Amino acid sequence: MAKEPKNRSNKPSERKSPKKESAPQLDQGSEESKFRPRLRDRYEQQVIPALMKEFGYKNAMQVPKLERVVLNVGMGEAIQNVKLLESAVSELGMITGQKPVVTRAKKAIAGFKLRQGLPIGTKVTLRSRRMYEFFDRLVTLALPRIRDFRGVSPKAFDGRGNYTLGLKEQLIFPEIKYDEVASIHGMDITVVTTARTNDEGKALLKHLGMPFRA
Repeated sequence: MAKEPKNRSNKPSERKSPKKESAPQLDQGSEESKFRPRLRDRYEQQVIPALMKEFGYKNAMQVPKLERVVLNVGMGEAIQNVKLLESAVSELGMITGQKPVVTRAKKAIAGFKLRQGLPIGTKVTLRSRRMYEFFDRLVTLALPRIRDFRGVSPKAFDGRGNYTLGLKEQLIFPEIKYDEVASIHGMDITVVTTARTNDEGKALLKHLGMPFRA
């Protein structure tokens, strides 16, 4: 005579279905998340109409926009002094308001005593609100603090409307205090847009306040 299995039910109501993991929402419910960047308003109210007129777009959905901003700091010195990298990570967090990630060497280079997987830099990818806030502070506060500043190069586009700006030192950002800096280092800032051409990308950034040299 077959035995009945213990503690088992065939009722559909008693079966447990796996829970779906919801995507995290940044700063949900906080006062910070309720703040609307002024640069986003400028884009919607001024930049979209201007670009539609300039390039003859049929509707607003065709107008290029900012997609993300990536800040990357290379710290080769971190091979000898890991504290320099820790300082760079902390500073990048203060500049962007977002926790950076540490980048590691993809391959070993014997001449530089570099092993695969060693931490050699840090980066942050900004989107949405923080992207607009950072870009606003970059063009209105940070870049004008560069000594003898005459504008940024208009030739640093990649052919697809994305722009990369190289900075020589992090001290141009007001969040960084000179007396607390462990080392002066530069960084690359890449502005990724939905533009299809360099001309469209340049026009978008120019209308958003990027000070290109004549």
